Amino acid sequence: MSQRGRPRAFDRDTALQAAMRVFWERGYEQASLSELTAAMGINRPSLYAAFGDKAQLFREATALYQRTMNFTTPALARPTARAAVEAMLRDNVEAYCDPTTPRGCLVVSVAAACPDDDSEMKTMLSSKLRTVGESVRQRLKQGVEAGELPADTDVGALAAYFETVLQGLSIQARTGASRQRLHRVVDCAMRVWDSFSPEPKKRSTGRQT
Repeated sequence: MSQRGRPRAFDRDTALQAAMRVFWERGYEQASLSELTAAMGINRPSLYAAFGDKAQLFREATALYQRTMNFTTPALARPTARAAVEAMLRDNVEAYCDPTTPRGCLVVSVAAACPDDDSEMKTMLSSKLRTVGESVRQRLKQGVEAGELPADTDVGALAAYFETVLQGLSIQARTGASRQRLHRVVDCAMRVWDSFSPEPKKRSTGRQT
């Protein structure tokens, strides 16, 4: 049985990659349909047919970003909690400052600029950020259980601190901070970790230069 209708004259995955980059560079509100369709190499009817609307396109672009630019999950799998947190921060610094991609984190950048009255979008982005925060909290909890942190450590507060540092690194990168400056911020953040450690020791930061 022959397939009815005209086949799409574009590669959907390639078009989605292009849309992701536009949203990453411009934000959600600032990215116009004209910019999106030009970057994707399609017209508006094709965009609507393939993705529904701008909001759905953004949701798919964000999901693609999280699948392809996820440096936090593998970092948190490091054998010690300290190494995991430091790798999370440093690996994301490198990603935020990669000259081949827009600066910073797409989710953090768009969430920061999202108007309060756009509750659906704000809720979606906030949920994604909370998922990252919960992953950090669980890794720190494992660190307490392994004796890397004192038993009375306020895991929730410490996780929120490192989550805040991570998001701050994205915003700083977005505004032009150098990777060297951001790695120095990570140096300071890891000194905070060492202040919680039962037996603080001088450690090599492994900072990349």
